[in-house]
Amino acid sequence: MDTMTLWHITGWEFAALAAAALLVGFSKTAVSGANTVSLAIFAAVLPARASTGVLLPILIAGDVLAVLTYRRHAHWPTLWKLFPAVAAGVVGGTLFLMWADDGIVRTSIGAILLLMAAVTVWRRRVADQAGEPDAVTTKAGRIKARSYGVLGGFTTMVANAGGPVMSMYLLSAGFRKLGFLGTSAFFFLIVNVSKVPFSVGLGLIDGHSLLLDAALVAFVVPGAFLGKWAVNRINQRLFEQLVIAATIVGGLQLLLR
Repeated sequence: MDTMTLWHITGWEFAALAAAALLVGFSKTAVSGANTVSLAIFAAVLPARASTGVLLPILIAGDVLAVLTYRRHAHWPTLWKLFPAVAAGVVGGTLFLMWADDGIVRTSIGAILLLMAAVTVWRRRVADQAGEPDAVTTKAGRIKARSYGVLGGFTTMVANAGGPVMSMYLLSAGFRKLGFLGTSAFFFLIVNVSKVPFSVGLGLIDGHSLLLDAALVAFVVPGAFLGKWAVNRINQRLFEQLVIAATIVGGLQLLLR
């Protein structure tokens, strides 16, 4: 990250980044996928590629808080099925970042997010989602897990935008609210930590970006507490609608910037 970018952030720009960090904490403990708004804010204030390196440690801090909050609700069979496909997606995303410019990255991720939201809305309209989380053990469930896993790994590597993709997968697999949050908490903690060496190798994380992270990470904590308070007051139907809405907003932001 350019040193000039760090030291020439205005007060209003820092306030915007702080609000985005707070939203990361909220999204990790309440409405997963809402941090696509944070992604858009970081990319608007900072250079697009550099913003992904600054945001990653903020996301990891939120993941740690989410794991501490929902660790008893994770569904590990689903996680083990997802990880190999996600690893392939992360490698593909790393190769993509080596040649793609910011415009191509934003357009690609935005299109994927909107496609995932459209598929989920269509599925929910034509049939009741009666599947249980262990549907991942069936042949169709394994194919779906691999498809979403590769997309999730790819999008999380190139733009930290894997949240909405995995949100769509977990909703389509029939997860209820707490199972959804517990499973996604462990998923993203493991995946985001595994992305750090790739991000360092690409020059997206360095000493300057970590200085900015140190100033912003404190805002993640109140956001997480706010999310924990809010999630107990959001019913299942509203929760799912908020996740889908956050996905659509995030996709549109990436496409229209």
